[in-house]
Amino acid sequence: MSYTLDDLKSLMARLRDPEDGCPWDLKQDFASIVPHTLEEAYEVADTIERQDWDHLQGELGDLLFQVIFYARLAEEEQRFGFDDIVDTLVTKLIRRHPHVFPEGTLASRRSAAPLNEQQIKETWEAIKADERGEKPHQEPRVLDDIPMALPALNRAEKLQKRAARVGFDWGDVLPVLDKIEEEIAELREAIAAGDQLEMEHELGDLLFAQVNLARHMGVNPETSLRYTNQKFTNRFNYIEDQVTGSSKDWQDYTLDELDHWWNEAKRKGL
Repeated sequence: MSYTLDDLKSLMARLRDPEDGCPWDLKQDFASIVPHTLEEAYEVADTIERQDWDHLQGELGDLLFQVIFYARLAEEEQRFGFDDIVDTLVTKLIRRHPHVFPEGTLASRRSAAPLNEQQIKETWEAIKADERGEKPHQEPRVLDDIPMALPALNRAEKLQKRAARVGFDWGDVLPVLDKIEEEIAELREAIAAGDQLEMEHELGDLLFAQVNLARHMGVNPETSLRYTNQKFTNRFNYIEDQVTGSSKDWQDYTLDELDHWWNEAKRKGL
């Protein structure tokens, strides 16, 4: 027997049943499960990056459960249900893909010549801009609809991309490198002055400029940093293995000795 989406919705209702539901699930609300949602999304990304296909199905299920959870909470408050989420999503995707659904219905078929990738992107952005303009009591702005809750690196990249569409961008990578050097100089000044708040602000400016560099090089900064995090983990684990296999403790080694193992791990391709 294979369970279905309806079974999953029924399971969620049971977990939230006031009489015999799960105590942990019953005490959750929209805000409390957001950290779990972010964690599950990152676990999906991590599984894909490691090409761990055997576990991807399970991780996607965990992420789907988060959507089911939100839908159940909304249904209890008589706001909307899972079917409403699906309806809104399908409606939006049909509207945003007129090159696939020319008549605006799921059954319609494209008869004209297909658009190229650039035309599709321009159409997509034009439709999204129109959608932003549909919001009541709010004039559409260039940077609207870029969620505050995004990871900072991702949000910085999206802010820069959105600004670039209206011409607020450098034409090549060299001015970005100059900007990074400028921000480093300003950070040095803040450090020399011992101004903690200014150091924080200048470091943020430097990170923002580095994201801009990644964007101009066609590199995803979040993916790049995740790769470096894993590389650091692999090399540090190698150092830890050497310390554990010796007769000494961490504090018995100098930084130069530990760094020797770091370089050894680097030579091994870790």
